[in-house]
Amino acid sequence: MDRKKFIQSLLGTSALAAMPYSSFAGESNEILDLLKGLEKPVSGSMYGFSAAPIPKLKVGIIGLGNRGAGLIEMFQYMVEKGQCEIVALCDIREKQVSKAVEKLATFQSIKPVTYTGKDDVWKDLVTQDNVDLVLVTTPWRWHTPMALYAMENDKHVACEVPIAYTMEDCWNLVRTAERTKKHCIMIENCCYNEEELFVLNMIENGVFGDVTHTEGAYLHDLRAHMLSEEYYEGQWRLKQHVTRDGNFYTTHGLGPIANYLKIGRGDNFAHLSSMSSRELNLSETAKRLNASEQVFKCGDMNNTMIRTEKGKTILLQFDVHTGRPYSRINKVVGTKAVHDGYPSRLFIDTEEPVFWGHNWLGDEEYSTYKTKYQHPLIKKMKSVSQQFKQGHGGMDFVMMYRLVRCLNLGLPLDLNVYDGVMWSAITPLSELSTASKSLSIPIPDFTGGKWKEERELEIMRRLASD
Repeated sequence: MDRKKFIQSLLGTSALAAMPYSSFAGESNEILDLLKGLEKPVSGSMYGFSAAPIPKLKVGIIGLGNRGAGLIEMFQYMVEKGQCEIVALCDIREKQVSKAVEKLATFQSIKPVTYTGKDDVWKDLVTQDNVDLVLVTTPWRWHTPMALYAMENDKHVACEVPIAYTMEDCWNLVRTAERTKKHCIMIENCCYNEEELFVLNMIENGVFGDVTHTEGAYLHDLRAHMLSEEYYEGQWRLKQHVTRDGNFYTTHGLGPIANYLKIGRGDNFAHLSSMSSRELNLSETAKRLNASEQVFKCGDMNNTMIRTEKGKTILLQFDVHTGRPYSRINKVVGTKAVHDGYPSRLFIDTEEPVFWGHNWLGDEEYSTYKTKYQHPLIKKMKSVSQQFKQGHGGMDFVMMYRLVRCLNLGLPLDLNVYDGVMWSAITPLSELSTASKSLSIPIPDFTGGKWKEERELEIMRRLASD
């Protein structure tokens, strides 16, 4: 890919007309000018936005592969409570649609309308009259087009991660959500994990004092998944690693951190710098298994550093090439305490600094904190459904429960379009920085300045009906 096409792939199609023909090597001002040229006026009007209550939410799901098929199960509790029903299912593969219909029939009596066979058949689902919410669980390249089309057709949208991976798409999503007044959120399940909610509740209750630094990651050995001919249909995820280099999967680590730092609710991302290691692990595995002869551009490890407007820092790591145990790191450093994830450990500082003897809390003390600061949402969900442990240890169910109930009650959602766009934009910006010798890249303000207003986190809110 030549340099001009590379820049266009990150910024979007409208950048092509403004793009100079010179090489961008060392020409940082031209990159920054192109980024500035993409910015569009936005109002921040989707903060606190609530739509009319939908007592029985009608859901249409596009994409019934590994993720979409798994999320169907998360609706069972709400379907049985009469809070929602799945009225439409879509996948280009008829086999996947049939399997999803069979699964749904185990807990829902009403048969959904099904769509299959053509690349654009998903548009028929979006225009189905009785669909309230479109759930997008397709390969990444479809996320933004489907979300935009759904909003234009008077539907709310919940989209898998990332919701966008060009800067132009990020701006288009914000502007369309504000104009159509439709919810458009990225469903980031790690924001609903028990550990992350426990840490968030401690932060909200002052246990950490002032937070100064955080670390998050997606460290997940996906070699077998990406090299498989079946797991990711057509190896679509592997192909990302052939042409791109940066942090492709920001949101699992960054979503919870954004809550910790109240990004968009009193602070905002300011700028980033990104760097990748050389690539070795994926290509050596592919050769050993005779699974692929492609050359991979993406380095084994990407490190992206982000600084916020208030001077807090974030280290975000991405590595799906290396054989290792899974980790999202989940580190929080404050003036009174430190947390490290995987495994979860907690340190509480003393009034007077010591010369040595800094130790993590023992099991008994840690358990005391975990019990005291267990998030109210986790307490509630453990008591309402035996299905709590479904979906990545339970967080998928909690996420879908909150989405359905907020729409039922006509309340603002836990996350909004600005959250999804801000977290997703880190990917193309990390690619620009990595390709430009770790150039510091400014992160646009997608909120129209509304991030400066201090707001409570919606995820800390109790629902009256619960």
